Amino acid sequence: MPVTEKDLADDAPWKKIQQNTFTRWCNEHLKCVNKRIADLQLDLSDGLRLIALLEVLSQKKMYRKYHARPTFRQMKLENVSVALEFLDRENIRLVSIDSKAIVDGNMKLILGMVWTLILHYSISMPVWEDEVDDEAEKKTPKQRLLGWIQNKVPDLPINNFSRDWQSGKALGALVDSCAPGLCPDWETWDNKPSDNAQEAMQLADDWLGIPQVIAPEEIIDPSVDEQSVMTYLSQFPKAKLKPGAPLKPKLNPKKARAYGPGLEPVGNRVLRPAVFTVDAFSAGQGQVTVYVEDPEGTREEVKAVPNEGKKTFSVTYIPQVMGHHKVTVLFAGQQIPKSPFEVSVDKAQGDPTKVTAKGPGLDAIGNIANKPTYFDIYTAGAGVGDVSAFIKDPQGRPLEAMVEDKGDSVFRCTYKPTQQGPHTITVTFGGIAIPKSPSTVNIGPASMPGACRATGRGLQPRGVRVKQVADFRVDTRNAGSGDLKVSVKGPKGMEEPVKQKESGDGVFNYDYYPHAPGKYTVTITWGGQHIPKSPFEVGVGPEAGPQKIRAWGPGLEGGMVGKSADFVAESIGTDVGVLGFAIEGPSQAKIECEDQNDGSCDVKYWPSEAGEYAVHVMCDDDDIEDSPFMAYIVPDNQDINPSLVKAYGPGLEKSGCVINKPAEFTVNTKDAGTGPLKISAQSAEGGPLDVKVKKTGDGVYACSYTPVAAVKHTVAITWAGVSVPNSPFRVRPPQDNVPEQHTTSLEGNKNKHI
Repeated sequence: MPVTEKDLADDAPWKKIQQNTFTRWCNEHLKCVNKRIADLQLDLSDGLRLIALLEVLSQKKMYRKYHARPTFRQMKLENVSVALEFLDRENIRLVSIDSKAIVDGNMKLILGMVWTLILHYSISMPVWEDEVDDEAEKKTPKQRLLGWIQNKVPDLPINNFSRDWQSGKALGALVDSCAPGLCPDWETWDNKPSDNAQEAMQLADDWLGIPQVIAPEEIIDPSVDEQSVMTYLSQFPKAKLKPGAPLKPKLNPKKARAYGPGLEPVGNRVLRPAVFTVDAFSAGQGQVTVYVEDPEGTREEVKAVPNEGKKTFSVTYIPQVMGHHKVTVLFAGQQIPKSPFEVSVDKAQGDPTKVTAKGPGLDAIGNIANKPTYFDIYTAGAGVGDVSAFIKDPQGRPLEAMVEDKGDSVFRCTYKPTQQGPHTITVTFGGIAIPKSPSTVNIGPASMPGACRATGRGLQPRGVRVKQVADFRVDTRNAGSGDLKVSVKGPKGMEEPVKQKESGDGVFNYDYYPHAPGKYTVTITWGGQHIPKSPFEVGVGPEAGPQKIRAWGPGLEGGMVGKSADFVAESIGTDVGVLGFAIEGPSQAKIECEDQNDGSCDVKYWPSEAGEYAVHVMCDDDDIEDSPFMAYIVPDNQDINPSLVKAYGPGLEKSGCVINKPAEFTVNTKDAGTGPLKISAQSAEGGPLDVKVKKTGDGVYACSYTPVAAVKHTVAITWAGVSVPNSPFRVRPPQDNVPEQHTTSLEGNKNKHI
């Protein structure tokens, strides 16, 4: 019979091994509920043992009732259906299996179901303490288990779950890795696979609590399938050593190794420290002894200093003479591989104490991330030696440093830090650190010109006029480190004077004074790069001349997102003009204008985003004097409600006041949250009025002003920068022969968004 047909036969050896292994695995879990499976093909048919197994594995109960004493086939089918439904709700997918297959004893499908349970509950789901691979979740169950074993037994080439286990030595190595000293002699075992497997699996059973769900003679059988081997090995990641285990010390000098420049055949020099490392991680617990013998036969012991963890040792010796040296490394009194090491020592190099280094790249402060910097190394008079520079970032990781020979015993080291924080710079000459090395350089945050913000009237495309101060500010608080440079060029391309005013905490204020109309260019750079929107094109107009319109009010200074920002526009003189508005800022803003039929109108706009807005007030399509007005809109504050402020009293009534007598009114803010309260008033001539405010109680203010003429007076009241209800208030003291007011046409409302 061909091999392939034999392997496919029902009585194929691997099938019997798999059936035995899966049955033992099930019984190990059923022990805690006093149940057992004798025949995997028959004993699951009534569903009871299958339900019990699932409840033990999942630590959950079935989602619905089942027959405790199934006597009829239909009852058995229903029980198995309950179990399969449970698996489905637990997101454990079975392929091509139903309750009939299990009741009827379809062995192939039953084995497939049990293997699915093993994959889920023994391999995929458990958390393994020694698992170091962060990519474990992305691996298949087989890859995960194999990776864990390879990490535990790195010295053995284990790449499968079949032939690599047939000698039994891999089992011994795995047992000893899980419990060092439990099976230390596995490397010296004879080629007796059955005995080896028996010893290793019995030790695992006795002291690691790993039951033998597969027999030793089965795991070494050449026909064994990988699923059976994986079922047994999947128990090792959760193994715990029992108290009293017969652990034996393991010393293997052949596993120790030594490496480093101090053991290289060439490259070491007289009076220069020769350094190397002894790694005894796999050799066990033993003493490391090192001897160095020079060409004249003088032998000297060198101390091996244990590193953290005491599994590796650092060794340093300083050769005093030229010639061949012999370095002997002993572990537990025995030579390690390659010992003694033959080392040739050359003559001494130059004098590093005569080497100096300086330059901006060594300054303690002043360097920033993502910007190249450098320093120079001067070796004149120091003799012959290799010049090197080593730079470590704040995490101790090496940073690339380029050393260039500039001639005349000068070397330039250039590096580019990529993050802020303290960097360590070590300069060596002939392998030895020069004076004042290593040094620490604190790298500042990177220059981020894109995070700068420039705002102000002096940057607006239109509205600025000659012989007016054009001011603006630059906010660099979130832009890291850098040099701020500002320049203004006039219409003829000539530099204009720019004055820096008070500044602080990364915010800089500037102004300039244009003398001629035309296009001005404002250039702002941070760290040598343009900030957003730079260069700014500013159209400067001629002097304003006689005005037909003036505008004032809180909405020209600020406001709050989602609330109207209000101001007043009033006519001046007898000329008639067309009034218009435009709002430029972070968001579109709806504008409403209400004619008061007294030569003035109330203007409201609703910004939807915080930031600085340019409010243009225009007459006959030309900005009035001081337009655009710069208003700073703050974010919405749910704790403040200006609509609950109440303002009342004769001083706010249309005819409730008398010339030259205090006009009094009250402002009640106790239900409106936190202010502040601001009140401004003007007469029809545009003159400001002094408003006296006195707090009289909990959120209540007594206010007054004195009308100066029998003309309209306008009072604007804001709470937290937002107009209170009915503001602005218009008041006219009574008097005969009041001059007639000329009105301005209210046309051409505009809404412009930038």
